[in-house]
Amino acid sequence: MRALLKEIEGLPTLTRFGRVARIEGLGVEVTGAVGAVTLGGQVRLSIGNNKKISCEVVGFRDGRALVMPLGPLDGIALGARADFENKPACIYPSKAWLGRVVNGFGEAIDELGPLPQGAVAYPLKAPPPLATARGRVGAKLDLGIRALNAFATCCQGQRMGIFAGSGVGKSTLLAMMARNSNADAIVIGLIGERGREVKEFIEDDLGPEGLARSVVVAATSDEAPLVRRQAAYVAMTVAEQLRDQGLNVLLLMDSVTRFAMAQREIGLSAGEPPASKGYTPTVFAELPRLLERAGPAPQGGRGSITGLFTVLVEGDDHNEPVSDAVRGILDGHIVLDRAIAERGRFPAINVLKSVSRSMPGCNTEIEQNLVLRARGPMTIYEDMAELIRLGAYKTGTNPEVDNAVMLHPRLEAFLTQKKDEQAGLSESYAALSDILDGAGNGRA
Repeated sequence: MRALLKEIEGLPTLTRFGRVARIEGLGVEVTGAVGAVTLGGQVRLSIGNNKKISCEVVGFRDGRALVMPLGPLDGIALGARADFENKPACIYPSKAWLGRVVNGFGEAIDELGPLPQGAVAYPLKAPPPLATARGRVGAKLDLGIRALNAFATCCQGQRMGIFAGSGVGKSTLLAMMARNSNADAIVIGLIGERGREVKEFIEDDLGPEGLARSVVVAATSDEAPLVRRQAAYVAMTVAEQLRDQGLNVLLLMDSVTRFAMAQREIGLSAGEPPASKGYTPTVFAELPRLLERAGPAPQGGRGSITGLFTVLVEGDDHNEPVSDAVRGILDGHIVLDRAIAERGRFPAINVLKSVSRSMPGCNTEIEQNLVLRARGPMTIYEDMAELIRLGAYKTGTNPEVDNAVMLHPRLEAFLTQKKDEQAGLSESYAALSDILDGAGNGRA
């Protein structure tokens, strides 16, 4: 009873509200009892016909609250009432969400009926675990992709980036991982995607089998920047709830760049100064707050979130601001190469430029030796590729180059994989061993 009375005493007894004083760009300035609301707090604007639109406080200026709607500005008028709801945004995710498609509000958009709600509220902006309380990465995670299993091995709870320009097969690679990996559950965040591509990804790339063990969170490019940003938080929160159930979750987010772009729009509307390539300071503050939430369960817990986050490389510049910042936060990076895609080898993974920071610690000595033995000829061939194509290199000049030339077509075939083909960890190492110890050395 005392606890109940204490909760009742903490309830607000006054309705706090304000009025719309100014509308500029994507932002709305609200006057009134702005001291009752905090940064990130919720505000509901009346837009007539007893309708209200949800907003978020993104800043303060001259005694006014700067709010941004989670939808279009249509219907908002000067003097409109703004009700302050100073509570954090949260959702009630559940394991029953597997097989469903939800939006940036955590609401079903797949026409399969009501979405079951979990018993516990999860805040969308939960803080990352303390550094000293974090668990260690777990065993290897089979991603079902030969090139990644062998050359960029991923462990449970690891966070990796997929760096790629447009049109090099990033969505297809994500769908292959969703279908082929041995994770217990998949969460897919489609942030800022074109509406047409969301449906095609779910029906054609992911398919019924992949969707059955996945939760898809989608926010299309036409939606408000707050919704696109919030969809990333929803995807991470759903993954956290599944991890808390003891599941090993694979979180696939496409793309963290569009999350950064949405945050840039929000920051610029709030009056932040643009920095590198127009990105505002809050972009580089929000990136680690989001990405650091993935990982193993805190010490003593079970489950993990293995995160693979795609990064759109503008103009194929891998050192542009978002790419550079994300690469410094994550535990490895996978590079999709346009030149490889143009010659028809898919997935277009450049294994020589891809790095997993869990290697070589996660490999046995035999596995690591296989990887190093394969990388050597691949590096030599890449260095000599121009001379070989021009016919300037003569066979017999250098035994190492001769071996690299002989192994090249077999290694290329190893790295090539059809989108409906699955390759396990042990199968990947066995195939690589056959190339290096068998036909690759001319003994078959």
